Amino acid sequence: MADEVLMAEVSAGSATERRETRQLNIALASTITIVVLFIILAVTIGSPLADELVSGSGESHWLPPVEERSGQQYLDEDIFSRVSWNGTYGIGEPLSVFVPVPEIVLSDGGAGATGGAEVHMGLWLPVIEGCDFTLEEIPVFCKVPVITEIGPYYGDGDVEALTPADRLGRFLIENYVPHGYGVAQVSVFGTGESNHCMDLMGLDEQAGIKAAIDWLGVQSWSNGKVAAIGKSYDGSTPWNAAASGSEHLATIVPMSGLIGVHELMWRNGSMEARGAIMHNGVYGSFGLDGDGEDIENACEGYMEGYYAGAAAYMTGDNLAWMGSDYWEERYFLDRAMEVYNGSIYIIHGMQDWNVDPHMAFPTHQITIDAGFEVKGLYGQWGHEYPDRISGHEGGIAYPWSLRWDWADDLLEWFDFYLRDLGPQPRLIAEIQDDKGGWRVEETYPPADQEWLAITLDACSLESGGESITLTSTTVLDCGTMESDLRIVGMPTLHITASLSLLQQLPASGHLFAELQRGSDGTHLGHAVMDLRFADGGKTGQVLVPGQTVLAKMEFFAMDVVVSAGDSIRLVITQTGMDYVPSAVSTQPVTVFLDESSTLSLSTVSRTCEDMFVPVMHEVYPHCTVEE
Repeated sequence: MADEVLMAEVSAGSATERRETRQLNIALASTITIVVLFIILAVTIGSPLADELVSGSGESHWLPPVEERSGQQYLDEDIFSRVSWNGTYGIGEPLSVFVPVPEIVLSDGGAGATGGAEVHMGLWLPVIEGCDFTLEEIPVFCKVPVITEIGPYYGDGDVEALTPADRLGRFLIENYVPHGYGVAQVSVFGTGESNHCMDLMGLDEQAGIKAAIDWLGVQSWSNGKVAAIGKSYDGSTPWNAAASGSEHLATIVPMSGLIGVHELMWRNGSMEARGAIMHNGVYGSFGLDGDGEDIENACEGYMEGYYAGAAAYMTGDNLAWMGSDYWEERYFLDRAMEVYNGSIYIIHGMQDWNVDPHMAFPTHQITIDAGFEVKGLYGQWGHEYPDRISGHEGGIAYPWSLRWDWADDLLEWFDFYLRDLGPQPRLIAEIQDDKGGWRVEETYPPADQEWLAITLDACSLESGGESITLTSTTVLDCGTMESDLRIVGMPTLHITASLSLLQQLPASGHLFAELQRGSDGTHLGHAVMDLRFADGGKTGQVLVPGQTVLAKMEFFAMDVVVSAGDSIRLVITQTGMDYVPSAVSTQPVTVFLDESSTLSLSTVSRTCEDMFVPVMHEVYPHCTVEE
């Protein structure tokens, strides 16, 4: 295999141009695919890949629609799901590959100063009869696409990159290499055997990711198409890869991934407890292991990490006003919308409070509006994979949250977007409610949602009155439901709040609102806000003691059912979950429970007829056939 990376020139049109091009080409796509398929089959008839190509092609697809899979049986003896039909190829021995990254130069510090920046990967290729992957030129039927998992954990808290990781690598290797895919476990800069600086999703890290994807895309054995998939940090690198502009990146599958680092840890100016220490206190140590390469952490991004978190806590914003680009550099979504030209399959747990669901919503619709082909899988699990018992057991929607068909679902996705095989997967959102029920939506939140407005003067307060100073928890009973109420998407709470006159400049305050089911206090959703950001977003305002603002709070995404006869409870405090109080004020805030303060619930009408039962599960207890 070649040791050098070919860096392809990227020609990236606008999102509008990309969408128009797709619309013009869609009529030709099927015809071209059929012609190409016949050519390949003619060349490969009797070749090792012929059976594989035929199996995934044609109008009659091997994988039924998700609504029709409930009777299928899958192996459930491992920690993850298995494809329903095994591939026919062997799994080669792992290859250790170092890819040079010439974009890292002296001004970047780290390996830019010491020389020879490179990222490391472990690579598994299928064993295919008649295919010698060591040759400079190989037949077209030997060319394979590659699925990558890219992250910081190989050799740092997990197995090294040449060992299949239970995190996701073994799942990918054992399921998809036998189907004719390569799989690569890639270490980001400063971790595993990759050198340079632990850049925590910065542009240096992006350059390393792009180099790895480009290298995989130009090898003699590669068909030129690469996928990026992973969860958590490894689910953020697919977005970073999309922002890199690699022409070889054909699809991304971000699971509980970040669209931006500041976007994760700050919400309306309010900071998660980990925000101030995320770079150097959490991931910075990955680049420090006592060897001679520790000096390579002396680079711009690593140094900025020491002040960026603490300074952002004080201000609540992304520090652009002080000339810092630390947080802007670590925001991927807008750049990805401009330069990426592949498909997107977003997977997120609706109960994930490690990487909160606002990373997936409204991202799902934003990417559709930008012209991308998008699918979503949104279950009532936490910071987990869709198919792991250990992560789902005891959850609010267990056992129906487990998706044993997930490996098949990915095979269908990869076959189409990496190998041009089979019908196009349905571009839908599969969403599960907190009662366990799964349904299909065309997008999420659903386009037909309606809004139910409840003014807070209609909610009962034990202590009475129209205002309350938040020295303790305030509980409002906002009514009993006459019929089932399905709350979806991102409800809002607009509440009038006044700062204490006892504050000193600069003034602020902090609110945390939780929506609960009245019968048992079940958490349905929550919203958080630093009052300097009362209008929402990233732009704050200067407040003075005693000032009154209308706090326009938006809840994190939810899909919950409040049954007829049950009630909705709104709990208001100064802070909650893992968010910390405002950095500039500890004085209590007064909120006004009058008609100017409104809880707006986004609702949709769905019944048991709209639900499907996932494979290897019984009908939901609350949703029988008779209903």
